[in-house]
Amino acid sequence: MAEEKRYDIVIVGGGPGGLCAGLYAARATRKTVCLEKYLPGGQIAITGDVEDYLGFEHIQGAELGMKFAEHAKKFGLEIEMEEVVEVYCEGDDRLARCASGNIYRGKALILSTGGSPVYLNVPGEKEYSGKGVSYCAICDGAFFKEQVIAVVGGGDAAVEEGSFLTRFGSRIYIVHRRDKLRAQKIIQKRAFDNPKIEFIWDSVVESINGDGKRVNHLVLKNVKTAKTSRLEVGAVFVYIGFRPNSDIVRENIERDEGGYVLTDSKMETSIPGIFACGDVRAQLVRQVTNAVGDGTTAAVAAEKRLEGLEDKLAQ
Repeated sequence: MAEEKRYDIVIVGGGPGGLCAGLYAARATRKTVCLEKYLPGGQIAITGDVEDYLGFEHIQGAELGMKFAEHAKKFGLEIEMEEVVEVYCEGDDRLARCASGNIYRGKALILSTGGSPVYLNVPGEKEYSGKGVSYCAICDGAFFKEQVIAVVGGGDAAVEEGSFLTRFGSRIYIVHRRDKLRAQKIIQKRAFDNPKIEFIWDSVVESINGDGKRVNHLVLKNVKTAKTSRLEVGAVFVYIGFRPNSDIVRENIERDEGGYVLTDSKMETSIPGIFACGDVRAQLVRQVTNAVGDGTTAAVAAEKRLEGLEDKLAQ
C-alpha cells in the first residue's frame, strides 16, 4: 500500500551529487532520504575505471559509488530504491511522487537526477560500454593512449572532444552522418587544422565489435551509397546528444535551451526550496568533482532554508 513519508530534506537521484548532499544534510542531523531507482552512484556506477577523482588513483566506478553510499549512510542518510515520477510543491513543502505510489514530503528538495547520453542503439554498444565505448572524453580519453579512436557526431561536443582526444590517440576519426558539421565555425577550424583528425562523412555506425574484452573495430555504413566498411579502432566516443532528466518537475522550473535546470550560486532553482546539483544543472562540464561540489552547496543551502522556516514558526 502506498505511503506518505515526511523528511526534512528529500533528494531525488543517488549519483555523486545526491549522495554528497545526503552526507552533508544527514551530518547536520536533518532527517534525509535519497531516492534512487538503480544502484547508488548514478552514471558512475556503470563507469569502468575512474582515475580522475582526488584521492583515488584507480578505482572501479561501481566500487566508488558504493563507497559514496556507505559513507553517507554512516551519517544517517536513508537510501530508498524508488523511481520518482513527479516533483511538485504544496505550500512550504516539496514533494516527490514515486512510481510505487509512495510520496516523500520535505521542506527542501534536491534534484540530482543527472541525465542520459543519447545512445546509438546499435549492436555491441551496451556490450562494450566501459570496454571501449564511452560518452565522456575527459573521463576516459587517457585510457586510450596511442590508439586509433572514433568519435561519432557533428556538433560542438563531438568536434571539441575529438580535438581533446588528440592529446591521447594516435589518430582520431570523426564519423558524421552528414557532409558538413553543425559545430561552431571556430571549433570546426581547429579540428580541420589538426593533422591527427580525419573526417568520415555521410556515415553512421552499424555495429561496434570487439574480442569480448574490448572494442577493436566498427562497421560503418555510407548513408548515400549504402556501402559498408570496417574501421579499426580501440575506442569509440559517442556524442550525438545528452538529455538532462529535468522533466519530472511539475512546476515551470527555469531551464536553458538544452533543458538543463538553471540555479543561482546556492544551487537553488527558480522554485524556492528546490535545489539542483550535478548533470541536471546547467554548467560547463559534467564531472564527479563538479557534482559533489554542487551537492555540498545544495545541502548547506537547504539546511539554511529549513533554519529560516523554523525561525518563522518560532516568532
